[in-house]
Amino acid sequence: MNPSLRQMRALVALAKTGSFTLAADHLNVTQSALSGQIKELEQMLGVRVVERTTRKTQLSEQGRELYPLFDKMLHDLDRAMADIASRKALKQGSVRVAAPQMLSCTLLPEVIAAYRVRHPEIQVRLADSPVEQVAARVFSGEADFGIGPERDATAEIEARPLFEMPFVVVYPPDHELERRERITWTDVDQFPFIALQGQFTERLLRDMHVSFRELSLSPYNEVTFMTTALAMVHARLGITVCLPYAEKMVQLYGLRMRPLVDPALTRRFVVYTRNARALSPAAESFVIFLQEFVAAHEWNLPAI
Repeated sequence: MNPSLRQMRALVALAKTGSFTLAADHLNVTQSALSGQIKELEQMLGVRVVERTTRKTQLSEQGRELYPLFDKMLHDLDRAMADIASRKALKQGSVRVAAPQMLSCTLLPEVIAAYRVRHPEIQVRLADSPVEQVAARVFSGEADFGIGPERDATAEIEARPLFEMPFVVVYPPDHELERRERITWTDVDQFPFIALQGQFTERLLRDMHVSFRELSLSPYNEVTFMTTALAMVHARLGITVCLPYAEKMVQLYGLRMRPLVDPALTRRFVVYTRNARALSPAAESFVIFLQEFVAAHEWNLPAI
């Protein structure tokens, strides 16, 4: 049988005050209740922890041995509980987010800056990663959660819908596409197309094949990063497609961005978390804030 928290607090209060009266006031209990806790502790241990005389109250030898142990245990427990309460109230804590490179250098810094204004004590750490490594960082514990395009489900990773965005075409100023009232995927196929390697292009081509089998989009060049694709478009080596959240980077390269239709293909983004592991209050609040931020943006994207 182990000492209860009340018994430990009673002994510590007695040790610090040297008086049943003062200790009872400190713990906000009656003297009889305090005395009962000490008696129960002594009965459980089989030794006296307090020496009582008519003139003063002091700890026994056994009590003096237990006092620093009880005091440290209570201090550690109180500190841990206060930390949990503070995190629950979003007064402190940290959030580790893994996200693809383009999302990390466009949308997320703005979201993090706005979130800091609302929760200045929460530190958000951003890990920019190749798309294929986002879920892996979540699985390894390097990140609390990841944000990225939807991928095939796995048993270890849970994917929560976050938002959905339509593809847009990106081209240099004074390009022939600028003069067209609307731009279709057939129009894109008429110019050198710079695509991304890996699942980005694979899934795009698969979606296009489902929508219209007669169109076969053949990449003129495939690169690893969207920033490279934008630089090549800036050099007038071709055109590319991306998602609206890359708007600031598109503007940085002095390029134009317009919606694509017939059909309006979209890409769904999700929040990746470890299966059966709940997010911390801080992490959960950041996800909710991100959803609200995107919903309020001028893109007017469809909500999920």
